[in-house]
Amino acid sequence: MDALQRRSIPEDMVQYKLFLVQTDMTSQQTEERLKHLTEEMLAKVAQLLVQYIWQDQPFNLKYYPEKGDVPAHIGGSTQFGDNIEDEWFIVYLLLHLTEFFPELAARVEDNDGDFLLIEAADHLPKWLNPDTSENRVFIYRGELHILPCPSKSSSIGFSLDVVPSLAQALALLSAQSVACQASPKIRSALKKRLQGYPEKIKANLHQAHCFIPAGIASVLAQRPDLVAPAVSAFYLRDPVDLQACRSFRTFPPDTRVLASVTFTRCLYAQLQQQQFTPDRRSGFDLPPRSHPRYKAHELGMKLAHGFEILCSKSRPPSSEDDAPVNCSPQWKNFLESLKKNGYFRQGQLEGSVVYKELLRSAEIFFKQSVASKSSSISAGEEILQLLRSSPLNLVEFKKLESQLPPEDSDSWLEVTAQDLEQLLQERSGRVADVDSEGFSSAQQKRPVEEAAGKEDEEDTKEEEAGYSLVAVSQGMKDFLNTISSHEGAEAPWSLQTQPFSFDPGSMANALDKLLGGKEEELDSDDLDDDYEDEEEEEEEEEEEVVKATEEGSSGPAEMSTAETLDSLKSYMDQMDQELQSTNVGKSFSQTNYKACVNNDSSRSPTGDGLSTEEGGVDEAEEEIQPLDIDVNLVANLLESLSSQAGLAGPASNLLQSLGIHLPPNSDPS
Repeated sequence: MDALQRRSIPEDMVQYKLFLVQTDMTSQQTEERLKHLTEEMLAKVAQLLVQYIWQDQPFNLKYYPEKGDVPAHIGGSTQFGDNIEDEWFIVYLLLHLTEFFPELAARVEDNDGDFLLIEAADHLPKWLNPDTSENRVFIYRGELHILPCPSKSSSIGFSLDVVPSLAQALALLSAQSVACQASPKIRSALKKRLQGYPEKIKANLHQAHCFIPAGIASVLAQRPDLVAPAVSAFYLRDPVDLQACRSFRTFPPDTRVLASVTFTRCLYAQLQQQQFTPDRRSGFDLPPRSHPRYKAHELGMKLAHGFEILCSKSRPPSSEDDAPVNCSPQWKNFLESLKKNGYFRQGQLEGSVVYKELLRSAEIFFKQSVASKSSSISAGEEILQLLRSSPLNLVEFKKLESQLPPEDSDSWLEVTAQDLEQLLQERSGRVADVDSEGFSSAQQKRPVEEAAGKEDEEDTKEEEAGYSLVAVSQGMKDFLNTISSHEGAEAPWSLQTQPFSFDPGSMANALDKLLGGKEEELDSDDLDDDYEDEEEEEEEEEEEVVKATEEGSSGPAEMSTAETLDSLKSYMDQMDQELQSTNVGKSFSQTNYKACVNNDSSRSPTGDGLSTEEGGVDEAEEEIQPLDIDVNLVANLLESLSSQAGLAGPASNLLQSLGIHLPPNSDPS
């Protein structure tokens, strides 16, 4: 995606667009069809949306005409604030809608671009990245689709240097929907993230008892969703907002009653974790912390401040704002769509209590998501309207205090170390997938096979413990021996199974064009002639070397190579002698080489031309001993892990990327 276009999307906003896959209609037919589908789709998901409490803005759909390269479509945007679950609930709605309306394909983006790919980042093909995913990712018929790149096995798709237009992408999606479907692993990762919907909607709610003014209890009884702007107003308060909370003209604290308030978990956490002391002039006196109802008083006090802040920023409602929704020309068609999609439960007669409650929820949803935004009013104005239209009955609220449902436990706010470990393991599902592919599977099978023939349990444990260290060194060797691309180092299992190939002709052509050292550009025929001449020269040199060897003389090439090796060996010996006088060598583990030296000396005591009297044995002992590479590697990694003290660091990150898991350090020393 273009970087400028991505910056135009705010950080906490998600944008979604639904396009008609079949584009053989006229512009007028397309407009009529999309407008009709807008009402049909909102009516289809109305039953889910009326019970949902949005953090900031609700899900909404609107018809957009064709503009530039973007065809006519149904689109919308939602600001989800701090509640990321709002964004994923919208993804679930799009999957549900495209499955029910197969003529539509959806695109969804936020400031990160195609964020659906982030969830399945471990399973994406190598060519797919933020620079090549533009207009390639769609939700179609309830599944994730990714327009492919042509390969040797299939010519379907668009090459990497081509950014398809939306019209081209939709045409390919319609013609080759099966070939464009994302791989099973990518779709599985997305479904895992959306697992639990729509039941998850109720699971994310939290009911708590609060001492709140009767006016707020009356408003929340009619509009439970207004708790979200009130909590946000309190959470984002400033000193100017708190000036309105010194007198509490709209919601006096002396009318407080105990009520059950429904929050989302995000809203409840924002309200609960805020440390706030009310102004003495406000009239909100809290009981001591040891009081059994202290939490209810504190939550109610914070919620009352949020409602008061909202109303202080709003003008008094006018008679025009009280216009019923049935005056809107869209309401009649929307109501018919609700009935057709089974929104009203079977057996419910018009005028019944349940029917009226569902109808009132539908009217609220219509104002928020269907009616034009020009007629929308602020949350504070809605609260003032509800207060004016419904008189308070303080006695009735007092009676309801004894009939309140039990409040939910807030133990989910506390995350133990075990819970955190489980969450991290669930989120890093990549390791489980790797076990079936790379060398990790061999690591699991090998210790089992070795331990199968052991009878003693202690020997088995030692075998497994020893093998884990071998796995570390072997994993590092495999990692260092892999061939990675210019984009960075890669884990052994992430490489393609195709063998590495090198075309010297292409490399020579590329270097000639890059350096421009030759006056004339060489073609393939010239390169072939050069290679033939080089081969003939090499054959002649080989014949000369063989002939010189047979005659007992050494050729100039052989002498040059020998001199180079002797010079390099002399240089390395001098470096070893310099380092031997320092403490550098003591930091490395060496192999048990003395036994080998003694065995060799027993066979040929003066094999190196030095007698014992001349100090040959002493020099053999002082000779630089070879290093044990594996032991040094494992020791340094373990020392680095120990210094991390259980936190993230280079050693743990490297081993994690290689699929190697070492047990926690049980040695307190």
